[in-house]
Formats: sequence, C-alpha cells, structure tokens
Amino acid sequence: MSHPSALGASRTALSVNVNKVALLRNSRHLGIPSVTRAATLCLQAGADGITVHPRPDERHIRWHDVFDLARLLRDWPDREFNIEGNPFHNLLDVAREVVQQGLPLHQLTFVPDAVDQFTSDHGWRFPEDAQRLRPVIEQAQALGARVSLFMDPDPAQMAGARAVGADRVELYTEPYAAAWPDAAARAAQLQRYRDAAVAAQAAGLGVNAGHDLNRDNLTDFLRAVPGVAEVSIGHALIADALELGYAATVQDYRRCIAAAAG
Repeated sequence: MSHPSALGASRTALSVNVNKVALLRNSRHLGIPSVTRAATLCLQAGADGITVHPRPDERHIRWHDVFDLARLLRDWPDREFNIEGNPFHNLLDVAREVVQQGLPLHQLTFVPDAVDQFTSDHGWRFPEDAQRLRPVIEQAQALGARVSLFMDPDPAQMAGARAVGADRVELYTEPYAAAWPDAAARAAQLQRYRDAAVAAQAAGLGVNAGHDLNRDNLTDFLRAVPGVAEVSIGHALIADALELGYAATVQDYRRCIAAAAG
C-alpha cells in the first residue's frame, strides 16, 4: 500500500474525521453507513490518516469504533490515527486501551470542550490551563503518542503551549471559515493565522489546522499559512462525499492541498 507523499513529507497531510458517518449510522440500528468502510474508501483514495473524536456520550463515534478503526489502520502502516477529545473526560482512557491492545495510535489532539458541547469552539489558554495540561501531556506521550493542542490563532499563546510539552498545535479555523466570503475579512483572518503559525514554529511546535475547512477555503488558507503539517476535515468532507462519493471527495481535497503547494 505505497503512499509516496504520505506523512513525513513536506505536503500538508489530510486526515479525514469520520464522526459524521457515525452520527448518521447511529440514527438507526442497522449498522449503516459503516464507519470502517468509509475510512477504508478514504484511505484508498489517498487520505493520510483518520481522525475520530469519541465524546463521553457516544453521540457519534462509539468506543468500539475507535478500536475497529485502529485495527484497520494496522493494515495502513504509512497512515496515521488521530484521536481527539478532552483529556479530562474519556480521551486518555480510550488511548490507554488502544495502546494496551497493541494497536496504532499516532496523535492525540487535546480539545477543551464540555461534555455536552455541540462542537469544539475554542482553544486552550495560557497560563490558565498550563498546570493541569502538563501532566496529561506527559501521560499521553508516555503512550507513544504525539500531542497536539487545539488553539485559537493567538501568537502570544504558542510559547505557552510548547512550555507545557506539546508537540503541535491545531489552529481552530472556524473564524477564518466564517470570514472567507468577505475578501477584507478573509485577509485579516489569514494574517492572524499566519502570525500564529510563525509563532508556533518559532517556539518549536508543529502546526495542524482544522474546523470548517472545505474545498472553497482550504487552498487559500494553506497558501497564506506557512508550514501546516496536517489538516483534519470532517463535516464538510463527509457532506461533499454524500454528493461526490468518498474517493472523488478525498481526491479533490488533495487537489486543493496540491494547488496551495503549486
């Protein structure tokens, strides 16, 4: 399963979040659509990894999905498995069990969401969150996982993220997506993200990005923001796949990424 431009290369990696596949499946008791089938089709089409966000209420991804996907990723050794969530809820319990079963786990993305939160909508703050984050980052890294912190695009916060031991930050991109239709607002937001990425990299952090990125706004974002290692895209990509199919959708997102590099 050769994937010559996979993770570790200079190209921005595409990780597909399959939460919304699980949400649709959970509306009935038929087991369809299959989360693992969706992930397989995305990987076959060139996705660099799979992301899940298993919330405590299991309203979309369920505990068994995490392990089903981890077993699937064993057959794709050049792709990555990213589990995101709040480290003070169920995230570390899930991660420990994955590792204990000898399954792949490459990245844990820590997100400061509430148990009943509709969707992630803000990042960690420093120094406010430093003391409680440091030990859970150490626990995650002891499992062999890279740790990324979900962060607002605030350059002043990046050194704090590195000081507590994070390996990467994931820039929360909803403000950019909301501003994208207005050219002036878009330019202002892109400057914020550019400055945050530069500050993160200067602090020794890798940079990921995600939330409401789509085929319209992704290329502009990656052209403006230097050194983005990975984008994690779920809602828009799965919505596109309802019309285009998984393979064509993943390929088009890869086209958007390639257009930014070109």
